[in-house]
Amino acid sequence: MAGKGFDLSGKVALVTGGNGGIGLGMAEGMAQAGCDLVIWGGNPDKNAAAEKKLAAYGHRVLVQKVNVADEAQVEAAMAEALKQMGRIDGCFANAGVSQTRAVFHELSTEEWRRVLSVNLDGAFFTLRAAARHMVERSQNGDKAGGRLVGMASTAGVHGAARAQSYAASKGAMLSLIRALAVEMARYGVTANSILPGWIETEMTAAGVADPKFSGNVLPRIPVRRWGQGSDFAGIATYLMSDTSQYHTGDSFVIDGAYTIF
Repeated sequence: MAGKGFDLSGKVALVTGGNGGIGLGMAEGMAQAGCDLVIWGGNPDKNAAAEKKLAAYGHRVLVQKVNVADEAQVEAAMAEALKQMGRIDGCFANAGVSQTRAVFHELSTEEWRRVLSVNLDGAFFTLRAAARHMVERSQNGDKAGGRLVGMASTAGVHGAARAQSYAASKGAMLSLIRALAVEMARYGVTANSILPGWIETEMTAAGVADPKFSGNVLPRIPVRRWGQGSDFAGIATYLMSDTSQYHTGDSFVIDGAYTIF
């Protein structure tokens, strides 16, 4: 029974920033469970590599070059994805950027807006487009429901010095997802957030490679290693599956116990 519950055959998931890191880890996990995928990413080379890797699982894969901070691009890409794939059952708003480290009183308005334009505006544009489609399906009698997932961060719940724009965007994601969980429930659509801790990705590469930074951080992670994109395969598959249809409004912390240590 449990195995059947995690079978994603016939479902379509959209993952923004799905061409690397956590996004690709989630996409691979869902592909292994039989899911068709739509991947949004801004780097053509990474997009091509992700498409090749995901296509090897034998399911449909549509890769689109999209800047989620651009509302028009999001709307056009969603329309094309629906045209080609027929439906979107789950949307993972994962695309994000980090802040250029700066003390708060020297943080520029331009940097503040750059980070929020991707991490918050981009998530809003993406989740809104997906929600519109899911509501229309529900109103037309489709009882399959849907899944909305926002990528937050542990930076949204603990003090992230010199990263206030990033932290603000992730804290806002938590509130957005909770609101969606309440509003979208009537349509059979769940909404949950994921809070990664220290994960080894392009975004954290400089810190991971810095002996001083690593020496300070790794001893504070009880499992004593950096997280990997593959560590998010299971939670993505669960949230996408029928097994999680009553699980909504939650925040999943995946950080090797860093936050509670």
